[in-house]
Amino acid sequence: MLKDLAKPVMYLKGVGEKRSTLYEKLDVHTVYDLLYHFPRYYIDLNDPISLKDAPLNEQCVVKARVVRKMNPARIRQGLTVYKVIMTDDTADITVVIYNAGYMYDSIDPEGEYYLVGKITGSGIRREMNSPQMYSTSDADMVQPVYRLTEGITQKMLRLNMHNALEVFNSFIYEPVPKDIVRENGLCSLGYALQNIHFPTDMHTCELAKQRLVFDELLTLALGMLLMKRRSRERAGCPMEDKDMSPFYEALPFELTGGQKSAIDDCIKDMHNDFPMNRLVQGDVGSGKTAVAAGAAYFAYLNGCQTALMAPTEILATQHYETMKAFLGPLGVEVVLLTGSMTAKKKASVKESIANGECAVVVGTHALVQTTTVFSKLGLVITDEQHRFGVEQRAMLAGKGDNPHKLVMSATPIPRTLALMIYGDLDISVLKELPSGRQPVETYAVTGNLRERAFGYVKKHLDEGRQGYIVCPMIEESDSDLQDVKSYAKQLQTGFFKDYRVGLLHGRLAPDKKEKIMKQFKEHKLDLLVSTTVVEVGVDVPNAAIMLIENSDRFGLSQLHQLRGRVGRGQYKSTCVLLTDKPTEAVVKRLKILSSTNDGFVISQEDLKIRGPGDFFGSRQHGLPKLKIADMSQDMEVLVKAQEAAKALLAADPELTAPEHTGLHELVERLFQQNVGSD
Repeated sequence: MLKDLAKPVMYLKGVGEKRSTLYEKLDVHTVYDLLYHFPRYYIDLNDPISLKDAPLNEQCVVKARVVRKMNPARIRQGLTVYKVIMTDDTADITVVIYNAGYMYDSIDPEGEYYLVGKITGSGIRREMNSPQMYSTSDADMVQPVYRLTEGITQKMLRLNMHNALEVFNSFIYEPVPKDIVRENGLCSLGYALQNIHFPTDMHTCELAKQRLVFDELLTLALGMLLMKRRSRERAGCPMEDKDMSPFYEALPFELTGGQKSAIDDCIKDMHNDFPMNRLVQGDVGSGKTAVAAGAAYFAYLNGCQTALMAPTEILATQHYETMKAFLGPLGVEVVLLTGSMTAKKKASVKESIANGECAVVVGTHALVQTTTVFSKLGLVITDEQHRFGVEQRAMLAGKGDNPHKLVMSATPIPRTLALMIYGDLDISVLKELPSGRQPVETYAVTGNLRERAFGYVKKHLDEGRQGYIVCPMIEESDSDLQDVKSYAKQLQTGFFKDYRVGLLHGRLAPDKKEKIMKQFKEHKLDLLVSTTVVEVGVDVPNAAIMLIENSDRFGLSQLHQLRGRVGRGQYKSTCVLLTDKPTEAVVKRLKILSSTNDGFVISQEDLKIRGPGDFFGSRQHGLPKLKIADMSQDMEVLVKAQEAAKALLAADPELTAPEHTGLHELVERLFQQNVGSD
């Protein structure tokens, strides 16, 4: 990057040391950072509404001239009110200003202004309190509005931005090769920065945004592809062709096309000189464990061990039982290793792992302990990888000599986005549900039908089924939501007093959680009242009804994950979404969930509504923070950026050519700012 842009912002004309410390709060440290501190939104003054037609209590832009400046009125100590009568000949309006004498004094008694704010009052007496005012004689017609911190005003920031652009325009800086700019119909970077900060109209602003979004997504795509390439520099556990037919013949069911294809992908990867790094992404109940078993069997045939790590003991136990059922009949020794085992049992299991007696080890974090030593670890499988820290995954992989890695995730993500987020992974997608799985019927109802919904849950329990009631709160708070503990007590002593009701929430000790889930799995409980900790839970084929309280508080993808806890057996299953706030937006969201069981469709909609940050939860996805691109809106640009990135790296694998210096610097810069993967 040019050294003038990398200079600390304090050396920019008009900033200085004191203001630069304020800019640091906005994550602005250099001149470059300031240029890339983009407006949050814009106020377009090009189409003002007449005062007569302006809506009440809504943000709007009107144009009016001053009729009279009224004398200031001192209401009480510390409060002075200034009023200005204005008109546009269709109606009059009173502009009210509190305590801002400087603003009142700056208003020209014969001037005309654009006013931005909410109009209150009635058709006859209209007022606008503390509006933003721009003189029609010298106003920029599109006004950018920036994120600020105390001590920095919009006016101040715009002045500093003018000076930063002067620095930028004093030389030519164009990090993206000209042919890519031309092929994608993009404007120059200089034009983009000028018009993102000082557009003459919304069209020029849009042209600027297109260029800056493309640059950001191209940089991200390059970074992800470089990560992937570097992860392929190390040789994995070499494997050869083996006959997989015994595995397929021993299965008690027919695999779906997606499952077969995913196993083939794994086998093909494990033939390579570099380690497999594959994500098997499938909706809730799509049969990912069968794919894991296929990959583990192939590793076994090649004389290698497999480690499967799950986030909870109960999930590890479930995977162990499933893997044992799939692989046991084929002579594959499968063992379980968890923290709650007795010291004697643990020592015995660890000995069999170290001497190579067992081929598949399923467990929790106990797998990464220093005392767990593998004989020949060739394949590492992690379930719901975002629930593990980067270090834990690296420690497990470190137990072998660059083993192959398989990640299973039940969070369906649109493929283009998944390629970006899991940039260093290849992806297999399981779309179909295995035969015998029941689609879950989903109904959204308002809170005034709660009793009826409870009755519907009771009907299922009376038929011998089990159910879940999920609610979002963990403990008492000032919120209008009832906390889960008192809610569970109310159900236990009230509507469901004749049933065995359990309570599960995140603040319980792990062993307590395990115990309750075990009781539920063994049908020692009829109804489980739970927070979202049940989202990644065990298979309870007898659970056929779920009721989700305050469903408006959850994202669509999370509701879909929760719903996946039922419909795991032969019984017709139902999910009831309750809400006490049936606003238009809530109804629209819940309708999406009621109309489809396709997690990929749901995640696409969720992404549109909430954006990737909220979609994945706090820091879960590990993407560098984007300043202007929006994954949910800019999918087409993302595809083009990925194509351009592939072509660039095909020609220059490490971006070392002189014409790619700028791009290389952008990639380094973006990934230095990454907040971390977990």
